[in-house]
Amino acid sequence: MGFKSFALAALALLGATASASAQDTIKMAIGQRGNWDTSVSEVGQRLGVFKKHNLVLDIVYTQGAGETQQAVISGSVDIGVAAGVMGVLSAFSKGAPVRIISAETTGAGDLYWYVKADSPIKTLKDTDGKTLAYSTNGSSTHGVVTALIKQYELKAKPTAMGGPAANLTAVMSGQVDVGWAAPPFGLDQLDKGDIRRIATGNDAAVFKGQTVRLNIANAGFLASKKEVVNRYMKAYRETIALMYKDEGLKAYADWLQIPIEKAKRTRDEYFAPPAIEPDTIVGLDTIVKDAVTLKFTAAELTKEQLAELIQIPAK
Repeated sequence: MGFKSFALAALALLGATASASAQDTIKMAIGQRGNWDTSVSEVGQRLGVFKKHNLVLDIVYTQGAGETQQAVISGSVDIGVAAGVMGVLSAFSKGAPVRIISAETTGAGDLYWYVKADSPIKTLKDTDGKTLAYSTNGSSTHGVVTALIKQYELKAKPTAMGGPAANLTAVMSGQVDVGWAAPPFGLDQLDKGDIRRIATGNDAAVFKGQTVRLNIANAGFLASKKEVVNRYMKAYRETIALMYKDEGLKAYADWLQIPIEKAKRTRDEYFAPPAIEPDTIVGLDTIVKDAVTLKFTAAELTKEQLAELIQIPAK
């Protein structure tokens, strides 16, 4: 091989190597830092799974799905994790550039509502005239609270209170009557008897056993970077598998600096498989009807609209 041919071959190899090692950055908004279901991207990045797929995740955490969804819609981030299903349907029905790339959580038993230990409130029936918290408008907690009020004909005052930490402060100081949380947050207070759980998301019949949160992408980003989204979902699936093994559990516990026993309790009691299985939106036919009943959409989304909205990459 002549020098010129050798040089050209070397340059081609160098270009191929650079291309193979080039990493794409995905800007992400994730609601509720530290919840088991919302931690897939963080754990996967810490374990090197996303790096293996030539991805770098630039993650910001929000106070709830409403903030997450707005960041996606505005284009300030590319992907949003744990958006409330009702909020997503509502936004899409109004023309927002949002697309579903996977289910995020099915079932709402991880969400719970609680009061101070000495509160006179014993059940949801005792909340007439009382403040009943959710995170942000369009979130899964907003959907659950809306459903609970309708189902039990409550006269509670639904109140946006942000994330679990803000809720605990508000409940303990008397600013709000009923707060919300999700494990591992609040488990210590429950165990010590500082707070009492009075309801879970599964008490809302329309959410029990159905997909309640979704992973979403900005429509423009998905259209122009579909291959990047495909790689993200491949890494996401691989990380979920690791999270149900010792390696992923340890990474989660180390990140939050919590005992491995608490991490395992969070996973096994509240997120047994297939709770965070990403490839199936469970109960979709019912969900689109419930969105109308709960006034998140004016009419049921059609099959054509759902086909445009839901674009889960193939395995």
